[in-house]
Amino acid sequence: MKMKIYIGADHAGVKLKEKIVSYLKKQKIAFEDFGSFDGKSKDDYPDFAVKVGEGVSKHKGESLGILICGSGTGMAIAANKVKGIRAATGYDAYSVKKGREDNDVNVLCLRGREMSDLKNLGLLKLFLKTGFSKKSRHLRRIHKISRFEGRK
Repeated sequence: MKMKIYIGADHAGVKLKEKIVSYLKKQKIAFEDFGSFDGKSKDDYPDFAVKVGEGVSKHKGESLGILICGSGTGMAIAANKVKGIRAATGYDAYSVKKGREDNDVNVLCLRGREMSDLKNLGLLKLFLKTGFSKKSRHLRRIHKISRFEGRK
């Protein structure tokens, strides 16, 4: 099964998003770009987080998301409001790898500021190649989270 990537960024993440899109094209990885396309616009990160989150949630198991804002944190907070999304900000290889293996993170949030593009691209590559371990303790914890999401 081919994986599709949903990607979005606010104005602070446009430059990094363009580099990631270029990488995805070179790797022939299917993607849908929700913008922003202008690094000078006055946009709001929740708008992009919800679009990417809804795309990933609608196509569970067949897609992953990439979100970029200045710190990555705002995108993670907003994306996690979408049912079925487990978004995390990737600051280093350990957090990205364990997030995928243990928590089945399906949306990676990256920093568009104060972190090199080279490091961010390395984290992206690690995110894309790492799978969920499906160990029983991790499945149990994810099911608990899903039950919490169902409460109103």
